[in-house]
Amino acid sequence: MNLSSEEYNPYYKLYIDGTTKANSIVESLTTNLESVVDFYRNLPKDKLEFAYADGKWTPKEILLHIIDTERIFAYRAMRIARQDRTELAGFEQDDYVASSKANNRSLDTLLNEYVSVRHSSISLFKSFNDLELQSIGKASGSAISVRAIGYILTGHENHHNRIIKERYL
Repeated sequence: MNLSSEEYNPYYKLYIDGTTKANSIVESLTTNLESVVDFYRNLPKDKLEFAYADGKWTPKEILLHIIDTERIFAYRAMRIARQDRTELAGFEQDDYVASSKANNRSLDTLLNEYVSVRHSSISLFKSFNDLELQSIGKASGSAISVRAIGYILTGHENHHNRIIKERYL
C-alpha cells in the first residue's frame, strides 16, 4: 500500500519505512506479534534492565514504551476512523517511561500485556474498511491517517528492536 506523505508527519517516515507495506496492516501486526515476543524472550536476562548510557531506556522500559504507544495510537486510529474531528493531543514519552516502573516487572507480565494490547489492535484494524483506513485526522499538531497509524505501530517496534540489537547486545 502506498502512503502519501500527506498522511503523516515526516517524523514518522523512519517508522513507515521500517515496516513491510507489502503486507496488510493486520498481517504486519500479526507477524510482529510473534517476532517481538520471540525477540524479547531471547534477550539475555542480564540485559533486560541494562541501559547503554545515562538517560537511555532499558529493554523492559522500551517494551512498555511500545505498549503505551500502541494503546495511544490505536485510540487515535479508532477516533479518526469514527470521524471524530477533534484534534488529538500528543504525549510525552519520556514522562511515561519515567513513571512506568517497567524494571520492577517481570518480562512475562510485560509480554502478556504486549500480547493483549496487540490482539486488541489486530481486532480494531480488522474492523476498519478501506474508507476508514484512509480517514485522516489530526494528532500532535499534524495530519495522520488510520492506515499510517497501523504501519507506524510495526515500524516503531522494529525501530526499537534494531536499537536494542545495535546498542545493547
